[in-house]
Amino acid sequence: MKLFCFPLFFISYFSFAQPLQEFNSDREQINKNLMIGLGSWATANFIASGIGWAASVPNGEARYFHQMNVMWNTVNIGLAIPGYIKAKKSNTTLTFAETIRNQHQTEKIFLINTGLDVGYLASGLILRSEAKSNLEKQDQFNGYGNSLLMQGGFLFLFDLTAYAIHNRHSKKSLDNLLNSIEMSSNGIGFKWHLEPKLFSRNQLLL
Repeated sequence: MKLFCFPLFFISYFSFAQPLQEFNSDREQINKNLMIGLGSWATANFIASGIGWAASVPNGEARYFHQMNVMWNTVNIGLAIPGYIKAKKSNTTLTFAETIRNQHQTEKIFLINTGLDVGYLASGLILRSEAKSNLEKQDQFNGYGNSLLMQGGFLFLFDLTAYAIHNRHSKKSLDNLLNSIEMSSNGIGFKWHLEPKLFSRNQLLL
């Protein structure tokens, strides 16, 4: 009986570890795609506004608009490149607890960023409002305000979409793994259901 249990244990363990590693690999691939999207937006904005900044009238609204876009997307590029490298080099052979912790942290980061994006949008509206009463800096406030509204609006959609993608990925894949784990009948350990493809209606007690 013991000789049978050991092969069963290892087969069951790897049937659980493999989808766990696939989940982590998929999560990091999502992050890489997101960083490519952010980097593409930032690069296109940097180039377009760099040209616009150079060609615009000094101290005009358009000049301030492009100036803020260049500064803003310098930061975005600085975040996208390291973020892509980190996702590419991330360890996908995580334990179940580490996987859950990393998944929750990833979703939390994008939710926090979404809240910050609302602040950027509010700042843009405040600057545009101040421009109405400050004629001396009207062009500057309007230019910076419009830039904040555009960049903040994009980042709001980006971070909210990123959260939704990760959350959907978690519910689709990670929840299935969680549902396969049950407390053992004696309350001491855990058991998980084996993949139907490998074993029919079998369970392994740990």
